[in-house]
Amino acid sequence: MYVKVLIQVGYEPLPPTIGRNIFGRQVCQLPGLFCYAQHIASIDGKRGLFTGLTPRLCSGVLGTVVHGKVLQHYQECDKVEDLGPGNVQKEVTPSFDQVIKETTREMMARSAATLITHPFHVITLRSMVQFIGRESKYCGLYDSIVTIYREEGILGFFAGLIPRLLGDIISLWLCNSLAYLVNTYALDSGVSTMSEMKSYSQAVTGFFASMLTYPFVLVSNLMAVNNCGLAGGCPPYSPIYTSWIDCWCMLQKEGNMSRGNSLFFRKVPFGKTYCCDLRMLI
Repeated sequence: MYVKVLIQVGYEPLPPTIGRNIFGRQVCQLPGLFCYAQHIASIDGKRGLFTGLTPRLCSGVLGTVVHGKVLQHYQECDKVEDLGPGNVQKEVTPSFDQVIKETTREMMARSAATLITHPFHVITLRSMVQFIGRESKYCGLYDSIVTIYREEGILGFFAGLIPRLLGDIISLWLCNSLAYLVNTYALDSGVSTMSEMKSYSQAVTGFFASMLTYPFVLVSNLMAVNNCGLAGGCPPYSPIYTSWIDCWCMLQKEGNMSRGNSLFFRKVPFGKTYCCDLRMLI
């Protein structure tokens, strides 16, 4: 995540090298995950690779608790309805209505968790991005909270929240809807490994949905660090965006909607100039 965030804001400290793509052809490509991580470790040491770990852990633990509490509330409501007078226990048959019901509940649980934990997510991103300008503005969790509140107020803790929520919701509905369609119409119910096939289809559709909604993740992360007083959130690494829609339009215009999506076979972005000996490609 640390390397991905630095790439997302446009920080490229290492020049391109001559490598091979997945087809074995020689290309001029940017350094991947391990070279990037080695560069960070050479400056801050191996401990520096875990920058932002504390707020990240707080976000993960708190998000898990909130997510579980919301789902538990829905389960308790179901038990009350099932135990009501005149209700008979029926076997649940998979249907699109059931998928909609479960997906809606999962959406509410995830949205609640995202809303509660987003301030920690903002602190995590900013503590990582300050590596670019070698600042120490967001070092401790408490100091970071005070700094954001003093400079930006309450809204500063929710920078980039809207695209993050939209990305999570769209990804969830795409994943569950596609998985239902595949499991219902593409897979043979008579196959002995039906349960395994359904789990695989869920994983594949989840990966596909996350690929389609990646631009929301990119825009959310850029807005979380945009114009926050760090070098990585200001030109030349990142323009000053007026809104997340402005950020989206500018990235789309530049053709950078997938920046940071791949950490390995990273091609040189169009329009960028690097000192790369292209004669080695001939």
